[in-house]
Amino acid sequence: MMAKRAVFFDRDGVLNLAEVKDGRPYPPKDAASVVITPGAPALLTELRELDFLLIAVTNQPDVARKTKTEAEVTAINDRIRFELALNDLFVCLHDNPDNCQCRKPKPGMLLAAAAKWKLDLPSCWMVGDRAGDIGAGRSAGCRTIFIDYDYAEPKPAPPADYTCPSLNQAVAIINEVTVHHESFSRFKGQIIR
Repeated sequence: MMAKRAVFFDRDGVLNLAEVKDGRPYPPKDAASVVITPGAPALLTELRELDFLLIAVTNQPDVARKTKTEAEVTAINDRIRFELALNDLFVCLHDNPDNCQCRKPKPGMLLAAAAKWKLDLPSCWMVGDRAGDIGAGRSAGCRTIFIDYDYAEPKPAPPADYTCPSLNQAVAIINEVTVHHESFSRFKGQIIR
């Protein structure tokens, strides 16, 4: 029997559009403000057809910072999970000073998902738009894709396995590597533009 595999996605900026202020991405204000990334439903269907589970892993420190309630974050998560038919969604509500194991770049959410879904992490992917996403994926042993929106913040170091400009390109990379295993070495480390 084939080991289960998943694609892990960051939420804001990957599955839904982030609001960018001063070069930094921010989550939607509430569930009504959520705008799903254009094309995401069809792109995720492609991955589902390749037998990937679809799991979001998201840092939401606004609860710890008292600028959002847990209920508001849950409502946003529920809308995204429903609209994209995700298999699961893991959320960290802590902030950096909490020093939890779930806040990316630590791999806690990915490890919890792997335990719950019996995933083979080296067969999984982490797709994110911030350095912490790539750090978490790397720490968990996943392949990583950095969607580079050129935010005014440090890029992943060391870099992701792949860098590209959009969710569309990220899914194309996963599709290519999954369907044509020999392409992994051909594309590894390339920046796709």
